[in-house]
Amino acid sequence: MTEAANISIDDAALVERCRRGDSGAMDRLIRKYQNRVYNVILKICSHADDAAELAQETFVRVIESIDRFEGRSSFYTWIFRIAVNLTLSHCQRKVKLPVKSLEAENDEHSRYGRQLLRDFLRDDRSPDPAVTAQKRELCELAYKALMRLDEAQRTVVVLRDIEGMNYAQIAKVLGIELGTVRSRLSRARGNLREILEAFLP
Repeated sequence: MTEAANISIDDAALVERCRRGDSGAMDRLIRKYQNRVYNVILKICSHADDAAELAQETFVRVIESIDRFEGRSSFYTWIFRIAVNLTLSHCQRKVKLPVKSLEAENDEHSRYGRQLLRDFLRDDRSPDPAVTAQKRELCELAYKALMRLDEAQRTVVVLRDIEGMNYAQIAKVLGIELGTVRSRLSRARGNLREILEAFLP
């Protein structure tokens, strides 16, 4: 079964209503995906203000081009492709700008990153403060390691290991071959391992 056949009935119905000029349907689609789009962008570009602007630009593009969405992929894949392409273009434009220190404890980059990683790694149900502290430390290390990857490798890790996309979805979002997704993810995970080993005593 193709990805287009698996498209969410709810999304498909909302998209069709958007094409008929129903602004409420577009509002529902935006509310459904805005947090996930923002979080993926933030994990790739690592700057909260930039992520907010890029997320807003993503949804402006969606509104402007919804009539051209043909349903050959799911709406979910289509919107993430727009978001990731905008984010990677943004990162390439900023590549010559100085990068903030990854060791800074109070900068915005590190603070937001630690919070996001806690969101998907920590278990708040643990009553043991030592376990909570250890998980917090691991989150910080994982975030620092992730930010040391180049944008291409960081993106496949975010889409696969954080967003939970399958290889075919990632290939469609990034516009690359399935084999490229696999090899890039393998290299990224290997690099992450090396970086984390260097961090650990």
